[in-house]
Amino acid sequence: MIDYFPLEPGRFWVYEVSEQRFSLNGTSTLQTFQLREVITGSATDPIGGTVLRTERYRRASDGDVWQPDSAGSIRIYDDQLIKTESNVSYLKLVLPVTESGRWNGNAYNSLGDDEYLVRNTGRPLSVLNQTFAETATVVQQNDSTLVNQDKRIEIYARDVGLVYKEKIQLQFCSSTPTCVGKAQIDYGIRFYWRLRSYGKL
Repeated sequence: MIDYFPLEPGRFWVYEVSEQRFSLNGTSTLQTFQLREVITGSATDPIGGTVLRTERYRRASDGDVWQPDSAGSIRIYDDQLIKTESNVSYLKLVLPVTESGRWNGNAYNSLGDDEYLVRNTGRPLSVLNQTFAETATVVQQNDSTLVNQDKRIEIYARDVGLVYKEKIQLQFCSSTPTCVGKAQIDYGIRFYWRLRSYGKL
């Protein structure tokens, strides 16, 4: 049993997603939609690990029909939970989840080292209309300078899974002295997931 990420076929999670993109021409676009992720099956791979297939569906709002979005997988090897998204594998969790745990989130891809850090284990968190008694925050990056911001966090609740995700990657204006340090956005994204419902089919 993985305390912070229960894994079995039939498990599902529905998220409210907000995605804002900033372009160099000064425009920004904001999309809100819902994502549904389902574990649809499991198997054992040739070296003895467990592989679970995941499928994502998307819709604009309540009442709309879910449309296929993408497929991926989750693999369990010893004390590691590896999730493949858009054909890129990330080491999401090292088990058991403990305060100040550290690992390279890009250990299974070629994107370069990216140290993840576990913080705030056991803390309660409210997301939308739900309160989760015990959560753990995985800080993938939290860096801000005069010219850019890179903040990526995922929060997992015990016996639930991922309940909140935040990704902010912004490049600030640095072309003239008058704009440096004023957080004037040149381009980038702000991306939030909030768990709306979950369960087992």
